[in-house]
Amino acid sequence: MDSNVTGYILKAKFNMNGKVRYLKQAAPRSREDNRELTEYVRRMLEDIDRNGDEAVRRYARELDGWTKPEFRVSAAEIDAARKEVSPLFKEDFAYCKKQITAFAKRQRDSLSEFETQFGEGITLGQKIIPVETVGCYIPGGKYPLISAAIMSVATAKVAGVTHVIGAAPPRKGAGIYAPTLYALAESGADEIYCIGGVQAFAAMAYGRVGMRPVDMITGPGNSYVAEAKRQLFGLVGIDLPAGPTEILVIADDSADPALVATDLLGQAEHGPDSPAWLITTSEKIGREALAEIERQLLTLPTADVAGKAWARWGEVAVVEDDDAAIALSDQYAPEHLEVFSARNDYYLQNLKNYGSLFIGEESTVAYGDKGVGTNHTLPTGRAARYTGGLWVGKFLKTVTYQRLTEKASERIAPIIGRMCATEGMLAHEITATVREQRYSQRQKRSAG
Repeated sequence: MDSNVTGYILKAKFNMNGKVRYLKQAAPRSREDNRELTEYVRRMLEDIDRNGDEAVRRYARELDGWTKPEFRVSAAEIDAARKEVSPLFKEDFAYCKKQITAFAKRQRDSLSEFETQFGEGITLGQKIIPVETVGCYIPGGKYPLISAAIMSVATAKVAGVTHVIGAAPPRKGAGIYAPTLYALAESGADEIYCIGGVQAFAAMAYGRVGMRPVDMITGPGNSYVAEAKRQLFGLVGIDLPAGPTEILVIADDSADPALVATDLLGQAEHGPDSPAWLITTSEKIGREALAEIERQLLTLPTADVAGKAWARWGEVAVVEDDDAAIALSDQYAPEHLEVFSARNDYYLQNLKNYGSLFIGEESTVAYGDKGVGTNHTLPTGRAARYTGGLWVGKFLKTVTYQRLTEKASERIAPIIGRMCATEGMLAHEITATVREQRYSQRQKRSAG
């Protein structure tokens, strides 16, 4: 979460005519000084850029305990992973992959190329071209996010990306976690490398340890990975500068407070910096949800993590009505937004800022995270105000082209020339003027 978000929201509530009352509130904090982290990542990327494979091997040895000479995963290692994972896992994975790729294909089909006349003799068109080479990173820290392979690799393949490199860190200096390796292979990765963290993104961007340089990198990770993506953006494209995961639940008096508490804690287990927010039109539901969270933390297997996240970043806000709930939620612009209300369709129609919306108690973030069909790589830190998440279109370039007849070029040249002159761009003006003169003379010669 952007460290300034909570402070922003605290100020924002005063713009809602006093319609917000907090039963629990995260303490605001000023933006953390990340200069040390930023500088560390900068030096690391510069080292890999200058010193190539030698630097990558050094970081892999120091940070991941990787001492093997090769990073690329062999066909034999992939076959071993296929044998290691259970038949039930394979069935579950196949279902999730089918759901996610089917949704991605439907999204791809919604995009179209066209060529149309825009005035006599002026043809304008749009082409949709896949990115050629993409690097997809799958983290392997506290939770190896196996489903991320489908979200990135398989979605890129649906888009038509020619070459996809998959990368994941070793576990305890050994190979990639078998289910993750299986997921990368089954999702369609053309090459797979056992490499983690900043060095993985740098290797993909610069083309190190046998990789070809990619055009785009994707994948979640810790704060160092996020900073590496930020610094590499421009040299390569990125999916999203994602931060810690977020959940916001909107609930009215029809909601089950126990289920609300379960879903808030379900996302809080991601890490101690993961915010979980509740906006409710019922103070009774808010207080019961607070009590439920404390009760469930007593037995939750990941309470050590979720409890810290909730204690520091959990919030419960009581608002007057549905419109106030919508207004406050749009200020949070959460990554994941669940709605438990008697007016779910009203919320669907009027909410504007969220990464992905889960409507009704029958839906839950875990479904979207693992394989119901939508993509789980989503904007955090209020970025949902201006962008959606990863989708098939992220791997596609929408490019344009123009084709004019001589008559159309002659006709439009004076207009464009005058616009150029007004801007003081006289060389631009000449490119239009010479065409007006050339085609005018041709027309005269043809008429004579």
